[in-house]
Amino acid sequence: MFDWVQNIANWFVYDVLNLSKGQHLAEALNFFIYDTTKILILLFIVIFFMGIVNSYFPIDKVKNYLSRNKLFGLEYLMASLFGVVTPFCSCSSVPLFIGFVKGGIPLGVTFSFLITSPLVNEVAMGLFIGLFGIKTTIIYVISGVLLGTISGVILQKLKLEGYLTPWAKEILVNAQRDQDLFQAENQTFKQRLPIIWVEVVKILKGIIPYVLVGIAIGGLIHGYIPEGFFEKYMNKDNLFAVPVATILAVPMYSNASGILPIVQVLVDKGIPLGTAIAFMMGVVGLSLPEAMLLKKVMTLKLIAIFFGVVTLCIIISGYLFNVIL
Repeated sequence: MFDWVQNIANWFVYDVLNLSKGQHLAEALNFFIYDTTKILILLFIVIFFMGIVNSYFPIDKVKNYLSRNKLFGLEYLMASLFGVVTPFCSCSSVPLFIGFVKGGIPLGVTFSFLITSPLVNEVAMGLFIGLFGIKTTIIYVISGVLLGTISGVILQKLKLEGYLTPWAKEILVNAQRDQDLFQAENQTFKQRLPIIWVEVVKILKGIIPYVLVGIAIGGLIHGYIPEGFFEKYMNKDNLFAVPVATILAVPMYSNASGILPIVQVLVDKGIPLGTAIAFMMGVVGLSLPEAMLLKKVMTLKLIAIFFGVVTLCIIISGYLFNVIL
């Protein structure tokens, strides 16, 4: 889908700037140009689409339904499964996360989507089957969905809505106000578009600086941290290899399909599969660029709680993988 963006990045870095492939600066710059362009396009499309959806979305009805009906965790599972069919990286998932919050969806349910979306998708599943076989792929997919579901339930129980930033709370108020206006005046789609557009521009202006800083950090890490740096800390003789692998993964940034070849290399070098998968989950599901982008929506305390709960679940998953596989 974004091959043309990668071609532009390659042309600019390797032909226009005449940098050599494999050079640290070249790889970091290539990563920054590609990911910035891709994510900004996704941001615009997703935020505009969610603006249209939210203009018709019955916020009060959804809130009332979810408060009056016990779904016994099904809503978290459904959000995780929706994350499976949306092939976004952790940063690209944030606009949909904002859209869910605007639509009155409980915070824990939106977290379930945010966690699962970058971890599990069709491309990653296809690569996983080719690299590690069907059994491992099935276990990984189930664990990814359960990770999102269970983490969402835990985060919802903590009642964290008060830790959203003032900017996010204002977005919520505006969403309800705009919808009340749409319904009171029975506005047509054409009449709604100017209001939707103003809201889209406002959200984009608010989060684009965080996107640029986050991707810049990801690009530096992508270009300058060697793979071998991590291998010595994740060997099978280290009892704490799984938590170390997960924590070391957080500064990195990649999507599932991009990190899988590295996981294969780690496994080929004798690192236990569970430890390697925990490393992959940490890279894909948690990252500094994602934290930078979430900082516009969440307070630092909420980001810390979110990362802490997901990190703990990933570590437990890693140990279970090492036992099962």
